[in-house]
Amino acid sequence: MDLLLDVICVVDKEGRFVYVSAACERIFGYTPEEMVGRSMIELVFPEDRECTLQAAAEIISGEPRPHFENRYVRKDGQVVNIMWSARWSEADQVRIAVARDITLSKRAEQMQAALYAISEAVHEVDDLGTLFQRIHRIIGTLLPTTHFYIALYDEVSGEVSFPYHVDESAPLPAPQQIDSDTLCNRVIRDGQTLLLTSEDEPGSAEASVACSLCGHYLKSSLGVPLRSRNGTIGALIVQSCAEHARYTERDRELLQFVSRQVADAIERKQMMDRLQHIALHDQLTGLPNRALFHDRMQLALAKARRHQGQLALLYLDLDKFKAVNDTFGHMIGDLLLEKVARRLELCMRKCDTLARLGGDEFVVLLETIEQPEQAALVAEKIRHAFASPFDLAGRQVHILPSIGIALFPLHGSDEEQLLRHADDAMYSAKKLRAPRRKAF
Repeated sequence: MDLLLDVICVVDKEGRFVYVSAACERIFGYTPEEMVGRSMIELVFPEDRECTLQAAAEIISGEPRPHFENRYVRKDGQVVNIMWSARWSEADQVRIAVARDITLSKRAEQMQAALYAISEAVHEVDDLGTLFQRIHRIIGTLLPTTHFYIALYDEVSGEVSFPYHVDESAPLPAPQQIDSDTLCNRVIRDGQTLLLTSEDEPGSAEASVACSLCGHYLKSSLGVPLRSRNGTIGALIVQSCAEHARYTERDRELLQFVSRQVADAIERKQMMDRLQHIALHDQLTGLPNRALFHDRMQLALAKARRHQGQLALLYLDLDKFKAVNDTFGHMIGDLLLEKVARRLELCMRKCDTLARLGGDEFVVLLETIEQPEQAALVAEKIRHAFASPFDLAGRQVHILPSIGIALFPLHGSDEEQLLRHADDAMYSAKKLRAPRRKAF
C-alpha cells in the first residue's frame, strides 16, 4: 500500500492527538480538525483499550512498536482493524505513529479460520447442543453476539422450539406457533435473511428488549434461515446491543454460509436419531425393544451390584390376546397393543423401563427399589389400570394381563436368570387364573 494512503499521527504524552494527516478521514471517518485535541483512547474499541495503553507506556519508555494491532471505532460506528508502527520522540515528547487499515485482510483471515473451525466442528461433534455451543463461540470471534439462538421448526405441529438460546435478558422462550410475529418466525416463514436495526422497526419486540448485561436496547438483529433439502427447518439469530457494532452485509454473508453448515448438521443428526430410534424401539408401540431393554438391564444390574441394591422385573402377557386377533383381525390386535403400551406407561416411574419383547409380551424393569413389596404394588397398579375396557375402533374389549415377578438378587444374578424366573412366574399366574377368565 502506498504510504500516502496511511495515516500519520502525532500524540502527546497525555495521549491527545496533536497532528493527523489528511488520510485520517478515510480510515477513521473524522476530519483532522475533529481529531486534533481529542484523547486517542476515546476512539479505541473498548475491549482493546487496556492493551493499547500498555503499548503506549512501552513506547514512551523507549521501546518502539513496529507491528502493533488494535481496533478503532469509526465516526459512523463501524469497527476498523489498525496496524501501527510507532516510536517515541524524546526531544519533542510525542509519539509518532503510522496507521494502516488492515480491516479487510484481518477479516478475511479471521473468516477463513472461523469457517474452517465450523466445518471441523460439524464433522467432529455428534451432540447438537455441543455443536451449537462451539458455533456460537466461533461466530462470537467475528460478530457481536449479545443474544444468540437457534430455532427449529416442526412442520407437523407448526411449532418453533429453541434447542439453543443464549440471552441474559430473557428466559428460554416456550415453543411458539409459526404464525406468531417474531423475528425468527418471519425468517422461517419467508425463508429469507433479515437484517434489522432499531431504526428499521423501533416499536418491535426485538428492538425494545434491554440487555441485563449492559442495560442498552438492541441495536441490530440478523436472522438467517436454516435450509435443508426439504425446505426451511429453522433459523439462526444473532442480536447486538452495541452501538458501534451493528451488523453489515458482510456479516449477512458469513451467517448465510454458517447456516448451511448448521442445517446440514441438524438434518444429519436428526436422520441418525431416527435410524437409532428405529433400531432400538418397537415400531408398533414406540417402546424400547429387546436390544434397548438388554442395554438398560445391564446398566441397572451393574449399578445394583455396585451399590448392593435391588431391582425387579415384571414379565407380562395378555390373556386371550390370540382370541382378539382371531375375532377382530390383526389391525384391531395392533391397536390393542398400542393402547396397552400407553396404559402401562401411566403406571411407570420415569426411571423405570417398559419394553415390548414381541407379540403380546411386555417387560418392566424397576430400578432402585427399596423393598421387594414395591414390585407387587406396581403389579397391582397395572392390574387396576386394566380394569376398564379398551375402546378399539368402537369395540369395547376387556382384557387382563398375567404378570410374573423376579427380584435381584433373590431370584437371579444376571439378566437371563431373572427373565426366566419372571417368565415362569407369569405362566404360573396364567394357569391359576385360567378357570376364572371371562370372555372379552
